[in-house]
Amino acid sequence: MTPDQRLWARTRDDLVRVIESLGFPAELGEAAARLLGSPKAMERMISYLRQVQPQKEELIVDEMLAIRSEIDAWREKKASEEANARYNEILNCGLGADEDD
Repeated sequence: MTPDQRLWARTRDDLVRVIESLGFPAELGEAAARLLGSPKAMERMISYLRQVQPQKEELIVDEMLAIRSEIDAWREKKASEEANARYNEILNCGLGADEDD
């Protein structure tokens, strides 16, 4: 197991433990970990759970979806910025083909 995999598993276990401590099934924690995908996102969820201590599963799912939505929006923004930078480079420098004209 790689260090990244160990970190992911450890963070997932922490998330499941916190969800169970609030009285919810471990399966909810497992599903949240899979959906969130990264240790950083899971840590955000753990922080929310510890601070808010939601009493309904719906609140947990809502926060989980909000975190996932923010991650997706951030990734889309970064991809758009990269595409824009490449487009501007093409406009400023051309396609890189030698022009014989």
